Amino acid sequence: MAAIAALAMVPAAGAADPLYTLDAARTLASSDTDWDYIKLEPGTPRLFIARRKDGLSVYDVRENKLIGQVENSVGANGPLLLPQFDRGYVAMTDGSLLIFELKSLKVIERRQLASDGGLNGVVYDPKSRHVFAVVGARTAESAWYVIDAATGKSLDSKAFPFRKMDDPSPDGKGHLFAPARYDKLLLKLDSATLAEKARWDIGCDQVVAVEYHAPSDRIMVGCRGDKPVFLVIHPDTGAEIARLPIGKGIDGMGIDERRHRIVTTNGGDASLTVIQQDGPDNYRLLGNVQTRPQARVMAIDEGDGRIFTVTADATFGASTGDATPAPIFHPDSFAVLAYKPAE
Repeated sequence: MAAIAALAMVPAAGAADPLYTLDAARTLASSDTDWDYIKLEPGTPRLFIARRKDGLSVYDVRENKLIGQVENSVGANGPLLLPQFDRGYVAMTDGSLLIFELKSLKVIERRQLASDGGLNGVVYDPKSRHVFAVVGARTAESAWYVIDAATGKSLDSKAFPFRKMDDPSPDGKGHLFAPARYDKLLLKLDSATLAEKARWDIGCDQVVAVEYHAPSDRIMVGCRGDKPVFLVIHPDTGAEIARLPIGKGIDGMGIDERRHRIVTTNGGDASLTVIQQDGPDNYRLLGNVQTRPQARVMAIDEGDGRIFTVTADATFGASTGDATPAPIFHPDSFAVLAYKPAE
């Protein structure tokens, strides 16, 4: 019997410790709203959630409760938080840019930028001190609007010959790395002039997530498509350094500097893909953690490494051919999820 008991205590071959476990889940009052980006204000527990029909909500990730709402923010799609200027900038689904005081949440202005559709996201470049507001999908061209980060003043605009460009990532040294989603391209732009310095065909479908990682001087890229992948690109040459499979439907990517991990949130198969960085040129897949359907965006707490994502219950209509019906989200089902890393 003792031998049997001892055998029972031996873990099964191939068993793995959990990489992340669900730490908190809170359901909020909501309409049948969709959502997009979420952003955690640095050094605070305030998570800004762009809930489109329900506006820009502020959620306390320590108390697990809703603590605020930015006025006149219905249509919120992509928030940018700049504590150094006490400013928040929000890309709106009607093509306007919402500007508010970050500390007080008081709205300063809601300015119309695009007249042909919504804005997708807003990015800050510390070298030029410019904010770039990027439009969503278009028929032929993608417009960028240039804003002075400190004052909110409109400075310039530029159109690129691509149907969809997702958020660029600055290197802090005068360059932006910008994906052209449907063209399999990554552009290297001058952040002061938006002039194209290089373009690289990176050989993956639907380039949606780009993060320049300063400590390793590498560009990290997430692609959707039938074979979704994570890529590492050299910022000087565009050379591919690493390529690893990830879950389907990536929309968010974050870097845990303490654990040297890259995590992607994949709404298509409800997963977190966890990748270990063993040096600038060495990456390995640790595994995939199950989340909830359509949990596709993320924010990461730089202090404790927790990952936040959001989702809602939905019904999909019957398919009528090749087209996939859009989800109909259920009221009062919007959920904020927190996943903590296993130490």
